[in-house]
Amino acid sequence: MSRFFSDKYRALTPYTPGEQPKDRQFVKLNTNESPYKPSPLAREYAAKAAEDLQLYCDIGCTALTAKLAGLYGVGRENILFTNGSDEALNFCFMAFCDSDHPAVFPDITYGFYPVFAALNGIPFEEIPLNADFSVNIGDYCGVHKTVFLANPNAPTGIALPLSDVERIVKSNPDSIVVADEAYVDFGAESAVSLIGKYDNLIVTQTFSKSRSLAGGRLGMAIGDASLIRDLNTVKFSTNPYNVNTLTQAAGLGALEDDGYFRHNCAEIIANRAYLTAELNKLGFITTDSSANFVFAKHPGFDGEQLYVQLKERGVLIRHFTLDRIRDFNRITVGTREQLEILLNNIKEILEVSS
Repeated sequence: MSRFFSDKYRALTPYTPGEQPKDRQFVKLNTNESPYKPSPLAREYAAKAAEDLQLYCDIGCTALTAKLAGLYGVGRENILFTNGSDEALNFCFMAFCDSDHPAVFPDITYGFYPVFAALNGIPFEEIPLNADFSVNIGDYCGVHKTVFLANPNAPTGIALPLSDVERIVKSNPDSIVVADEAYVDFGAESAVSLIGKYDNLIVTQTFSKSRSLAGGRLGMAIGDASLIRDLNTVKFSTNPYNVNTLTQAAGLGALEDDGYFRHNCAEIIANRAYLTAELNKLGFITTDSSANFVFAKHPGFDGEQLYVQLKERGVLIRHFTLDRIRDFNRITVGTREQLEILLNNIKEILEVSS
């Protein structure tokens, strides 16, 4: 860092995103992107919107907000669109956390939570997951802190039932609970249905995974109208034009092409079941994933070595260095063809090592 870098950020450890190598072609199963292209309607709408890029984008995401409100059965005032759900999460840290309202989240979860807390100077507590990587619900009931829970969790893929999410929200009436639902479309229950019942719940979602728009950067926060006004205060104090014209258009197309979305989700769920079963046959231990990835380890093979050897063979998966999960790898669910390449390479690696 330079000698000009502010002291308030010198101790900051930034989030480490998944690899995006450009030096060669990889079977890319490391960043939980969709293996399917954006919907034809999303691409058509974005191409049409490109004709007017000399104009600023719609700061209210008017058409997009109206469409999502109708689909989700909430008011337009209950929705805020953001530059990916990461921005929505950061807005929540900025708006609802401080020294009197510290953050709390699991010790093994989305790696951006501690980064956002540190970036904004917010004290936080990490609560250990159970030995099986499940969340102990009691740890978050009546905690009187701002709760951040990824559901399904990442990188474990384990989901909480809606009743447990509601229990946490209900037990913290004077604190905000953020349900981060980046992977909810692959088998978990969304907490959006609770928005009208509780004024302390924020749900964040993204178009990056199930709607194939990772490169478009589109996310949203859904909650009580008063909470959305709070988040808008932060938005308009940082970047009012946070969702660009092309992304808004692509997002609208993705929402209107509902059949395409549902088909792709069904394909990924089926491929997840196939990948899990095949890994289990090879001796891997896997968690019960409700996401678009599988979290797996082999008792007889080092997790980092598996990652390294697969990368050498042109297959990328995600390895983490945290002590509790260093033997695990997170594997994005790709197409059946991609999964066959992955599995054949794993078989060859295991055979050579035996």
